[in-house]
Amino acid sequence: MKPLGDLSGEYERKFSVAKGRGKKTERGELMRFFVRHLNHTRKLDGLPEITMSRMGFILESIPTEDLYYLQSVCSKAKNFSKRFWWEIDPKKHIQENPF
Repeated sequence: MKPLGDLSGEYERKFSVAKGRGKKTERGELMRFFVRHLNHTRKLDGLPEITMSRMGFILESIPTEDLYYLQSVCSKAKNFSKRFWWEIDPKKHIQENPF
């Protein structure tokens, strides 16, 4: 008969995918980056924090490749939050003369 400790270890290895929330993705890491930086300034301003689900909704139409560009632009800016919100607003990027 096997000890209980060995059985629980087998169970965890066998069903580790079922735990969920342990899977890291590029997009998830970028979202955490934005949430962390935005929540820092929001906390100083007395605003409620942005959740990961809200950030997912905000960034859902932006491809992952463009998130890397957004990350580099916002990191270089003086005011991270101001630059982030300006960059994701599609009304700010409409060309006056498309042709």
